[in-house]
Amino acid sequence: MSTGAHPLIRVEALHKQYETDAGPQPVLRGVDLDIYPGEFIAVMGASGSGKSTFMNILGCLDMPTSGRYTLDGNDISRLSRDELARLRNRFIGFVFQGFNLLPRATLLDNVALPMLYAARPAHERNARAQELLKRVGLERYGNYLPSRISGGQQQRVAIARALANRPELLLADEPTGNLDTITSHGIMELISTLNREEGTTVVLVTHENDIAHFARRMIRFVDGRVEEDRVMEVIGDA
Repeated sequence: MSTGAHPLIRVEALHKQYETDAGPQPVLRGVDLDIYPGEFIAVMGASGSGKSTFMNILGCLDMPTSGRYTLDGNDISRLSRDELARLRNRFIGFVFQGFNLLPRATLLDNVALPMLYAARPAHERNARAQELLKRVGLERYGNYLPSRISGGQQQRVAIARALANRPELLLADEPTGNLDTITSHGIMELISTLNREEGTTVVLVTHENDIAHFARRMIRFVDGRVEEDRVMEVIGDA
């Protein structure tokens, strides 16, 4: 699938296997895929299909056994551990099912955390964190601890944190898995708006069809291979 632009992500002949007591366990089996700037992609598949391993590789949290992964023109295999950490912090935002907020830090400090790792000045961190909390509708709760807000609100804070360093790529792994349907759709509307208005490339792992339909492209994994890759009829489209 091509838009005429250069791919933001390119994986070629990607294989991943894990060593077990019973011998090598293949998880990804020769995946070839391009993802272009500004796309919104849902990655689906049954448990054990390879979708989460694929997401971890995209996020530079794991490395392929063989094949090539290029992110924004960078061959990931050529980067040192420190270079990978800097790339993750600068270029990628992560949203997880479990929110992963620091329980003893305020919402403002949770959002500012990636900017602290990026060594940004305190006044810049504070201003950007306040801006992002406003963006997700929680500007009045900056001094609250995570335990004082709902699960849906915590996920909004997690999205704000993921956007702190203005990443070009947002990776969301089952971001609505712990939420009720109404709250889940609110979170997906927020992610859709970020993709549409700010051009953030979104790759979303989900097993829920109603959540996948917020995306514009669906990639389905079966037994470590891409079984389906198609354009979606998006919720809200005419």
